[in-house]
Amino acid sequence: MEQNISQSTIEIIKKYNFVFQKKYGQNFLIDGRVLDKIIGAAQIGPDDCVLEIGPGIGTMTKRLAEAAGQVIAVEIDKNLIPILQEVLGEYDNITILNEDILKVDIPALVEQYNGDRPIKVVANLPYYITTPIIMGLFESNVPIDNITVMVQKEVALRMQEGPGSKDYGALSLAVQYYAEPYIVANVPPNCFIPRPKVGSAVIRLTRHKEKPVQVKNEQFMFRLIRASFNQRRKTLQNALHNMNELSLTKEEIVDALQTMGLSETIRGEKLSLSEYAKLSDLLCKE
Repeated sequence: MEQNISQSTIEIIKKYNFVFQKKYGQNFLIDGRVLDKIIGAAQIGPDDCVLEIGPGIGTMTKRLAEAAGQVIAVEIDKNLIPILQEVLGEYDNITILNEDILKVDIPALVEQYNGDRPIKVVANLPYYITTPIIMGLFESNVPIDNITVMVQKEVALRMQEGPGSKDYGALSLAVQYYAEPYIVANVPPNCFIPRPKVGSAVIRLTRHKEKPVQVKNEQFMFRLIRASFNQRRKTLQNALHNMNELSLTKEEIVDALQTMGLSETIRGEKLSLSEYAKLSDLLCKE
């Protein structure tokens, strides 16, 4: 199986004289066992509509089409479209779109193909675009059941970390506010063509039915979180005070920390999501 995928990938690349684009961070997955793990983790069934971001040459797309009712594959690289059209020609439940996912009206797409029912998202994401895509999906309020993505291993670790660790940060808090992260598998570089320089991981983000914390002003809380990690080495009160857009006085910040029973010298990486929600409610003037 693995040999077949690897061989067929090489044959397709040669046939079309395909040139990998560094700007798109292209690495094609050639390990069938990892493909199976992704399909299994996403829990895809015949009633599901799947949004696949970055289908490449369609290796995963085939598996998705066989498991799901409907697949929408969004590919930014126009040079891959004729390959996808040929490789996936026999499937009548796949829609191929040559678009930049960050510019697509995803709510309209989901409405068109799946009504108001939750979709499942599967993607093999380059490092530089992981966070904007995942946060864009969550913040757009599209009905999503889960997002199962291949990302750089260190990014996957950051998504599931808790307070106090060096990997814990704004991304951890943002992801955990919207979803339950679970690392499905670690994936070494030899599972891809071309081989990336770093290890990858498959992570499933299962959207919360209800958010784990209630907060008066979501946007303000995330501005607070970003400010506290922008200057990670500083104390929380200094990091927040230095952030002009928050326009908070030191007295206001110290009062809020004292109200919560927290030290004036605490750093942002020590606070949990629920503590950030409480701090946000105490400091938000809007």
